[in-house]
Amino acid sequence: MYRELSELKDKRILIVGLGKTGVSLCHFLTQHQAQVTVTDHKSKPELSTQLELVENLPVKFELGSHSPKTFLQQDLVILSPGVSSNLKIFDYARSQGVKITGEFEFSQAFIKEPIIGITGTNGKTSVAKLTEAFLTASGVKTWVGGSNEKPLTDYLRSEEKAQVVIIEVSSFMLEHADQFNPMNVVFTNLAENHLDRYRSMEEYVNAKRRIFKNTNQATTSILNADDNAVVELARDPAVQRGRIFYFSRKQALEPQIMNIGGAVNIGTDIKVRTGPDIEMYSIKDVKMRGRHSIENIMASILVAREHGAKHDAIQSVINTFKGLPHRIEYVRKVGGVNFFNDSKGTNVHAVMRSLDTFEENVILIMGGKETNINFEPLRNVIKRKVKTLILVGEAKERINRELGDFTECFLIGTFEEAVLIAYQKSRIGDTVLLSPGCPSFDMFDSYEERGDYFKEIIRKFH
Repeated sequence: MYRELSELKDKRILIVGLGKTGVSLCHFLTQHQAQVTVTDHKSKPELSTQLELVENLPVKFELGSHSPKTFLQQDLVILSPGVSSNLKIFDYARSQGVKITGEFEFSQAFIKEPIIGITGTNGKTSVAKLTEAFLTASGVKTWVGGSNEKPLTDYLRSEEKAQVVIIEVSSFMLEHADQFNPMNVVFTNLAENHLDRYRSMEEYVNAKRRIFKNTNQATTSILNADDNAVVELARDPAVQRGRIFYFSRKQALEPQIMNIGGAVNIGTDIKVRTGPDIEMYSIKDVKMRGRHSIENIMASILVAREHGAKHDAIQSVINTFKGLPHRIEYVRKVGGVNFFNDSKGTNVHAVMRSLDTFEENVILIMGGKETNINFEPLRNVIKRKVKTLILVGEAKERINRELGDFTECFLIGTFEEAVLIAYQKSRIGDTVLLSPGCPSFDMFDSYEERGDYFKEIIRKFH
């Protein structure tokens, strides 16, 4: 794999996928005089917006299908994260000796600055943004990118350099991770996800596990002690090569964690030890919703302290940080009913955490793209807290089969109608919550678009 920019000159490189990542790669590679070809299964009209962004670059295009002949002519093939590495054409190319990698693995090799790699099923963006805020407030220059932000290639193209690079690392990005070696690994949690891409939960976990492939004595891993699947991963010899800090909301773990280093939530305080001294942070004024937000704060404190974040700066951010859009985001109160947008809740674990924020009388809107995950773990919490379940989208029939017997349930045709029915069924004191448990791609281009549309509909209510 290339590690110096000068090595890219005249190399024949094929980019698979012309989304946001593919566009960034086109600019970066042509800037360094590589011979670039782009292939995408979508047609030219479908890619018109992206093609406008690269129209002046010396790039060849093969659109509408993938040609095996083109693959065999390359020095390197780079896949965008959204492209599954299991397609037959990739197996064929590999069998003919063609080197195939992902954009993340390719780009990270050129980064010389310290890297924080944040992974987990949920919470990656919140931890990345909190860590960024803690460090920025302490005068440490950061750059944030990865799975939910900018492609890593954007950092290589930027003129300004950071002191610390923070990367949200998805399982898709890790599929090709062979040399990736972050200074810190943060693992937020691990639950069933992306089973439309992976054949089993085990395959998904194995992709996530790759973040630890190159850990060494200089690596500090920050792990969720309350998540059994993450604790199990920590037994891996690769993880044990470095230092480990745990974070927990369980006060009973305080003696154990304070002994080895980490963070524990005790009442309205967080107790932290990353060196010889114990520090205290107050969360009595925290603005973020959801008990899981305390986990995100603890993980962020631990990793930010590793890179020079100051106590007072961290405390100031904890007191003022309002959380991110589309994550249990308060929209408004209409007729005594509170509306919350959790469009980012795209899997069962996220819905569970969202419902954990509310006591009862929830009218829950679920549904979206079918990803084959199991909704049954939600049965008890649906029974206890959800008075009405409104289902919409591609996965609604299956969610109904698995959850529909546990509360009043309606299957609705359109998203707008689902929101209107939720409001009609609500009474004073109720909460209407959009926490879909599914990706948005059956009806929307992104969870952001879905959440924004939800808010737009609600703003019209009287």
